[in-house]
Amino acid sequence: MTMKSSDCKNIIKIKANSDKKPLSKEQKKFNLLIKKIESNKKLFKDWNDAIRTFKHSIDAEYRKLHDEYDKQLVVLLRLLDAAYPNKLFTKTDKRKMNHLIVSIGDELMSDERTEEVMDIYNKYKTDIPQVDEKSDQQVGEMMKSMFEEILGVEIDDEIDVSSPEKFEAALKEKITQKKEQERLAEEQRSRRKKTVKQLEKEAKLKQQEQELSKSIQEIYRKMVAALHPDLEQDEAEKARKTKIMQEVNVAYSEKDLLRLFELQLELEHIDESQLGDIAEEKLKLFNKTLQNQLKELEQEIYFIENGAKMEIDWLQFISLSPDQFLEELQQGIRDFEGNIEKTKKYIEQFTSHQELKAFLKTYKVPRQQSCIPVPLDLYL
Repeated sequence: MTMKSSDCKNIIKIKANSDKKPLSKEQKKFNLLIKKIESNKKLFKDWNDAIRTFKHSIDAEYRKLHDEYDKQLVVLLRLLDAAYPNKLFTKTDKRKMNHLIVSIGDELMSDERTEEVMDIYNKYKTDIPQVDEKSDQQVGEMMKSMFEEILGVEIDDEIDVSSPEKFEAALKEKITQKKEQERLAEEQRSRRKKTVKQLEKEAKLKQQEQELSKSIQEIYRKMVAALHPDLEQDEAEKARKTKIMQEVNVAYSEKDLLRLFELQLELEHIDESQLGDIAEEKLKLFNKTLQNQLKELEQEIYFIENGAKMEIDWLQFISLSPDQFLEELQQGIRDFEGNIEKTKKYIEQFTSHQELKAFLKTYKVPRQQSCIPVPLDLYL
């Protein structure tokens, strides 16, 4: 279902009658669903605008700077590797150089997996203790808990969560198993003879769906009759009605009940006070459709937001807004610009072994205790 943000200024709402009779449970639910849908439509539009801005004006600059930063890090990596065997450097100096080389290699692993970089990285990685295994395990456990909640899939303790690759493979297998179990369960249910109560429930649901479809068709037919462009003599009004008719057709095809209501109000075919006259049974059906719309909209937003999180390496279990996404990208650009200049200065400084030794004398290897990776610029 393609979601569109409405340009209509009217916000649908059932208001209490003049006799001060309180709203019913279904009327309150209707108003709440409308409010949530309107809010999520705005969020959906904001996300689409943010993604469009990213693709059109930020993506190229961001990736260009990212690539340039990687190139400078490779130069720095080569420089430290070439200096390492020099007898000028003590065991303490080399331990610090080893740490810097591995840190740079970690920063480059996802983007610059050239044979040269891998050879240098592996040479020094084997020389130091593997201090990040506990951190990887903590991240894996955190991701395991998050995906269990989101996907409703129980992940066994035996599953290896020590690396993203192993965890991803295990997660895909679990999801496949769950789908197969659901398919087999559905087949088994369909083969069983249904009880009278089950048959009555299915018949009731089918009747409700038919009644809802009939109600939406009724709204649609009334709007088509009032909007049909061929009935309009004025060319400007004919063009306006043609455009609105297109919106009505889209809303009807997608069963977008809220949009149909909005268009009715916009065209003054119904008065908002008439919404309070909708029968409770029909309102229940409308609320069911609105709930489905809200669920689809929330799913659309969920996938857009998580895609944006992946673009900026944002932690999946922390919420992200469109404004934060764009600000993080802009901050990323500023960080890359600063880190490129900083790395160039280190390259110039480390060309001299004496200056490199002076740097190492004051340099302290950070104690990484967090399960969240420490950015390279904090090391240097």
